[in-house]
Amino acid sequence: MTLSPNWIICEHCDSLYESVPLAKGQTSQCSRCGAVLERARNLNVQQLLALSITAALLFVFANAFPVIGISLEGLSNEATLWQSVEALAQGRISLIAAVTGLAIILAPGLQILLLCWVLGFANIGRAAPGFKACMRALEHLRPWSMLEVCLLGILVAIVKLAGMLDVHPGLGLWSLSMLTVLIILISGKGIRRLWDDLEGRY
Repeated sequence: MTLSPNWIICEHCDSLYESVPLAKGQTSQCSRCGAVLERARNLNVQQLLALSITAALLFVFANAFPVIGISLEGLSNEATLWQSVEALAQGRISLIAAVTGLAIILAPGLQILLLCWVLGFANIGRAAPGFKACMRALEHLRPWSMLEVCLLGILVAIVKLAGMLDVHPGLGLWSLSMLTVLIILISGKGIRRLWDDLEGRY
């Protein structure tokens, strides 16, 4: 059977569907397993690129500034994401430190870098060098980027420590919160449309 560009394969159950035009806000779902097959295009390439550059700046802020500050009886301490990973690496759970660094620093950083790379070229109507490898890498990195899990963990820690210590969120935490939202907006299934938009140019 020959597949045309208008066919969509469900990535969960391998069911085959013909692509249909979607209005803004609409999604198409697999009738067999209920997975989302396709979403309507809410953002154009220029908007995605602008959000990616913003995400890159927020990523720098999230890693450079403290995410949490603690003070007690005149003594105070602050921690950045890097310092948190470093602290984990000092104990017996260095493997956890490696996974944490991958999930909250390396994977999101690579994601943002690749998004800026492919979208920068797509904005001028060209496929980026290494387009196929970049797009596949973005798919593989998506499950490993766990900024939302990190953010939830920090918020839980703040709530739990608030009764014993003077805890205050840092600039890094606010940057991390906004970055989490942007990553979800940019790196979803919408980025896959570049395969169609740039067809024949890669």
